[in-house]
Amino acid sequence: MANIVVVLGDQLSLNLPSLQAANPQQDLVVMAELAEEASYVAHHKQKLAFLFSAMRHFAEELRSVGWRVSYYRLDPDCPHSDFQSLLQQVVTEEEGERLLVTRCGEWRLQQQINRWAQVLGIDVEQFEDSRFFCSLSEFQQWAKGRKQLRLEYFYRYMRRQTGLLMEPSDKPVGGKWNFDADNRKKYDAKVGIPELPVIEKDRITEDVLALVECHFRDNPGQLDHWWLPVTRRDAELWFDAFLESRLAHFGRYQDAMVTDEPFMFHGMVSALINVGLLDPMMVCQKAQWAYHRGEAPLNAVEGFIRQILGWREYVRGLYWLWMPEYGDLNALEANQPLPALFWGKPTKMHCLSQSIGQTLEYGYAHHIQRLMVIGNFALMVGVSPKLVCDWYLAVYVDAFEWVELPNTLGMALHGDGGRMASKPYAASGRYINKQSDYCKSCSYQVELAVGDKACPFNSLYWHFMDKHRQRLQQNPRIGVIYRSFDGRDESERQGILSRAATIIANPDEF
Repeated sequence: MANIVVVLGDQLSLNLPSLQAANPQQDLVVMAELAEEASYVAHHKQKLAFLFSAMRHFAEELRSVGWRVSYYRLDPDCPHSDFQSLLQQVVTEEEGERLLVTRCGEWRLQQQINRWAQVLGIDVEQFEDSRFFCSLSEFQQWAKGRKQLRLEYFYRYMRRQTGLLMEPSDKPVGGKWNFDADNRKKYDAKVGIPELPVIEKDRITEDVLALVECHFRDNPGQLDHWWLPVTRRDAELWFDAFLESRLAHFGRYQDAMVTDEPFMFHGMVSALINVGLLDPMMVCQKAQWAYHRGEAPLNAVEGFIRQILGWREYVRGLYWLWMPEYGDLNALEANQPLPALFWGKPTKMHCLSQSIGQTLEYGYAHHIQRLMVIGNFALMVGVSPKLVCDWYLAVYVDAFEWVELPNTLGMALHGDGGRMASKPYAASGRYINKQSDYCKSCSYQVELAVGDKACPFNSLYWHFMDKHRQRLQQNPRIGVIYRSFDGRDESERQGILSRAATIIANPDEF
């Protein structure tokens, strides 16, 4: 009797704990493309193709090192649309002794896994996911007794725990924990933006692209530009190319946005780490080595490592600490529908046209586009957090609920009332103009707040601040802003609020 090792679509690592506990000579690995997992939100075509192709390549990698693998491809005629149904058949056919599975990243699916032993009548052994720096129990211990769970303090804790960018004296390299002040430059074209490495499509990927186009033709996104690696070898080469050509300039320009330049100097490795094709410790160590060899400045390397060692671990910890109630929070009582422009309806707002356009084309936008353009607009229009979170989960190739939900609900929408962020990330068009060239090509004028030519972000910003005055004005980081608005002429204030109300009522007309 064999053990049955269930490997999920975002667990594509040879070092997965459930694989380490199994015996390749006698145990069976089960992987599956299931209709339920592929359709619980309308996933971007690029996301589905990336996952299916990476899964199929991983199955081949397992076979090449001696594993016996049963791989179930997506088939509309298959009687099994979910794991429970499939595993009932596998357990019966294999006379399995027990199931081995590494805990998954999503609350919804983990609840199903917790019931497998009862519904399948077989022992189920679950393993903690070792692909993170911080275990969930360790995060809970760190969070215990703290009134506020702020990233900065967790990040310092993780630096000390791992030794990354630390001196032997327990001081941070460079004398500071955070060099973010050096990482907010507008792109000045002093250095050219390099092209991404070309990813060739093999037979497996071609088959997957045809499958996705056939069975998910109505899903958002395009498959015209295939850009992400789907094998471990290509993922490592992809990251090495980032180290060589982009990391040195990543820090300085990480918040910058440029028309028709979706990738800038970013690494685009979050999807590869999240599914297991890249190891987070290896990635951070290589970036650290680049600094010590003088190939990249400290502000770039620290900023990059902070996203992985700090932010990625932090949002995962918060997700599992606060679920399931967290997903239903709506502290600002936002209930507007999702505008059609989120699905590609043309808009005259150039920043949104660029950010959403590249999202639908590639399944990618960098953190400032997600937070300060798309999220900022949804926040100030008052779109329902549930609708926005489902959209983010659907359209980005790196989006899994454990990382997407806190980022969207907590950071972008302030829907958790400040559990994550001390203030809402609301901003006028001035911020977008400061960090991008978008405003130069826009139909609206960023310096205006009233009138048909006024930037919609400006009136929306003041409307948002006015609407939530009672909640926000006591915040020491915000109070001064109200004095600026209150000092304006009454007719000007009413003009601003009136224009914002028109935009909120008809966002797709702008």
